[in-house]
Amino acid sequence: DLEEQEQIDELKVWWQRYGHWLTAAVLVVTLAVAAWQGWNWWQRNQAKQAGALYVVVEEAARGRDAKRTREAAGELIAKFPGTAYASMGALLSARLQMDVADTQTAKAQLSWAVEHAPDPGLRDLARIRLASLYFGEKAYDEALKQLAAEHTLPFAPRFEELKGDVLSAQGKSAEARAAYQMALNKLDELQKSAGTAQRPGPYRELLQVKLDAQHA
Repeated sequence: DLEEQEQIDELKVWWQRYGHWLTAAVLVVTLAVAAWQGWNWWQRNQAKQAGALYVVVEEAARGRDAKRTREAAGELIAKFPGTAYASMGALLSARLQMDVADTQTAKAQLSWAVEHAPDPGLRDLARIRLASLYFGEKAYDEALKQLAAEHTLPFAPRFEELKGDVLSAQGKSAEARAAYQMALNKLDELQKSAGTAQRPGPYRELLQVKLDAQHA
């Protein structure tokens, strides 16, 4: 068939001209797919190993074994720093280290979580705990530095409340009042975003007591 032969000849010419490009494109796609699958496998494997090590941190913390908790959290941070488990392990260990008065380790682990936690909520929680630690040591400027950082709405009331506590301890009543009022405003905003109306509760009452105390 003459027409069929012409089509075959045209295909041969096209292949001679563009075949190598098509082969290269197919090779690139194949390598990309393989790399993506390999990356996903590596991620899953990292998460699995990190999860197993986090269980060790949890068990040590439940047993109030500060040394084992610190070491397991340190290993978790060193081996799997990009996972949420590492940040959670740092937070869990830091809390126990604070309980046993090892503030240096607690600061180091909380500071690491502030800088490296992949989740904004974990970073905010680490900042609040670090600021609370500085506040307890009367390192007020360091505490305020942590509280001045950008944070998410769910933690905003607590950020502002702790800021008010620090300012009140410094004798800055007017600024403390503003911070407590902002905490109440953020609490209202948080409830509104959640679709719930403003309503009284223990935390709101606590903020109001702190606010009223600045007028005394």
